[in-house]
Formats: sequence, C-alpha cells, structure tokens
Amino acid sequence: MLHLKLATDPRWVNIVKKNIEEILTDHAWCEQKAATNAITIITLNSEYPDLVTDLLLLAQEELMHFQMVHDIIKKRGYTLGRERKDNYVNELYKFMNKGGNRLKSMVDRLLFSAMIEARSCERFKLLSEEIKDPELSKFYHDLMISEAGHYTTFIGFARKYDTNIDVDKRWQELVEFEAEVIKNYGKEETIHG
Repeated sequence: MLHLKLATDPRWVNIVKKNIEEILTDHAWCEQKAATNAITIITLNSEYPDLVTDLLLLAQEELMHFQMVHDIIKKRGYTLGRERKDNYVNELYKFMNKGGNRLKSMVDRLLFSAMIEARSCERFKLLSEEIKDPELSKFYHDLMISEAGHYTTFIGFARKYDTNIDVDKRWQELVEFEAEVIKNYGKEETIHG
C-alpha cells in the first residue's frame, strides 16, 4: 500500500531500544511538526473547503498524538527534550517544487506530506512488531493505522486537485528520491533517523 522502494533495516529497532526516552522525544516533536505542516497547507490553500475540513481534523489528531507521546514520557519519568531537527524531512523538502504554479506547489506539498506519513507508518509497524515493550508495541500499532490514514488523505487530495500534473509520475519520482535519501538513515534513535 505504501509503495516505498526501500524498507527500513530491522536492526534500526535495536538502536531505538537502547534509548526509549530519545525516540519518544523525537517522536513527540515529529507529531508536532506534522500538525504544523497540516496547518501550513491549510493556510496556503484556504480556498479548498474540503481540504481545510479534513486537514483540520488531521492536525487535531496529530496534536492528540503529541499529547499521547508526552503522556508516555511523563508516565515513565522521562522529560520531553528539546525539539530535534529532522534531517530526513529537510532532505525530502529539497525535492519539492517551491515556485511557479500554486496548484503544482500544493500537489507537491501533499505528496511530500504523504511520503513522510508513509515512512512513519512503516517505522511504526516495525516498532510494533519488534519492540518487546507491550505498551509501546500496542501504541505504535495503533499509530501505524493512523499514519496510513494520513498517507491516504494526502495522496487522495493530491489526486483530486491534479489538473495538469501527473500525480502518479510525480509520486514515483518522489519514491525514487526518498529511496536514495533513506539509505543514509536508520542509524539513530529517531523516527526518521
């Protein structure tokens, strides 16, 4: 369903298990950034009422996920660390069209967002299957399902508002680009690292 070209090396979970506090902090900030991204798309494309409606719900859900991760952090006696820079997302951002036609920029932003959700979904699935902590295993399984829904939302809107853009072709270009980017990751206790 996600159409990722390169799967995460399962050994990434071994790195994550060594520092649960770090992965939870990174994850919390990823959820905050996902909410911010949805709000940014709304701000730049407010003339599409269905997009605004659905992305408002998505942003609220992402903030709820941020709260859920923060609650786990507090419950375990950890502290939410400072916000982390997400190098993976910053590298993906380089692929986006940033100028010219507004519609083309919107479709690219939607595809960029879908890709991040797809990779997060894939990583959450891996965590849910490989981590031996029952609470976190269930938590990441539930979030995997949610991220898959977000991926579908973004892809659906990209296809809906595709007028002169071949969304499937552009998506394949992004999948190829992401496969090259992700080769450099999977070595840190971060969601995309």
